[in-house]
Amino acid sequence: MDNNIALQAINVSKSYANHKALNKVSIEVPSQSIFGLLGPNGAGKTTLIRIINLISVMDEGRILLNGRNISTKDIANIGYLPEERGLYKKMKVGEQAVYLAQLKGMSRSDAMKQLKIWFEKYEIGSWWNKKVEELSKGMAQKVQFIVTVLHKPDLLIFDEPFSGFDPINVNLLKDEILQLRNNGATIIFSTHNMASVEELCDNIALIHNSQTVLSGKIHEIKDSYKSNIFEVAYKSLNEIRFSNNNYTINESKEIRNIHYSTIKMNNGSTSNELLQQIIPQAEIISFKEILPSINDIFIQEVSS
Repeated sequence: MDNNIALQAINVSKSYANHKALNKVSIEVPSQSIFGLLGPNGAGKTTLIRIINLISVMDEGRILLNGRNISTKDIANIGYLPEERGLYKKMKVGEQAVYLAQLKGMSRSDAMKQLKIWFEKYEIGSWWNKKVEELSKGMAQKVQFIVTVLHKPDLLIFDEPFSGFDPINVNLLKDEILQLRNNGATIIFSTHNMASVEELCDNIALIHNSQTVLSGKIHEIKDSYKSNIFEVAYKSLNEIRFSNNNYTINESKEIRNIHYSTIKMNNGSTSNELLQQIIPQAEIISFKEILPSINDIFIQEVSS
């Protein structure tokens, strides 16, 4: 196995009664990266996450962590933030955070020291002696996020981590996730927010109908789905015209004396050749290739 791969799922299958939740799903998660696990509701993402955490047992396949079969000994080095939050409502916030940290192998003194730092950072220190049921949903999620990362695990798994957060706290959490990766953690990140995927993830896998239908580096995937469409903004008395069928203007509009045209290149033409066609006719303001977003690719794959 590649030493740069932290976690690998190999042909993982799981069925519940008459439902096939996963059908020979395979993914490779590079070390010290943020890996987006994508898919529509019911695709099998959470089932795979639960198998990785040894909460559920797969019917067949293998999960390798750093090149060897994952075991219960590895759980202490995994941080898991599930979509369904699970704090004990009647316990005091600080008491519960210390208890959960100790379950991950931290001493009480180390847990207390680190929690005080995190609670101050997230401005929730005054909630230490409050009961969890007194917290807002966002506050409770902050506590659970802190407990998930407190013991500095090498592998972190976040299932819809931004659910219920306001934009300010979403940005706070995004910055924290990026810092965790920069500090050496490997992160699996499951979400329906495609904008966050584009912003945070290095690699992705798309699960649809219980199977892996797409996987790889984000920039390579986007490049493979491009359709040779460019947008050019230019100044000219007239719209640009082409003397052959190598170029098709899909859309054109004028805003404040600047023309904006979306042009598809045909027959293997290059961007340089397109520019050579335009330059004699207009003053070019901007020129860029239009790449599909991860959201566009997601919709295309799950709708086909």
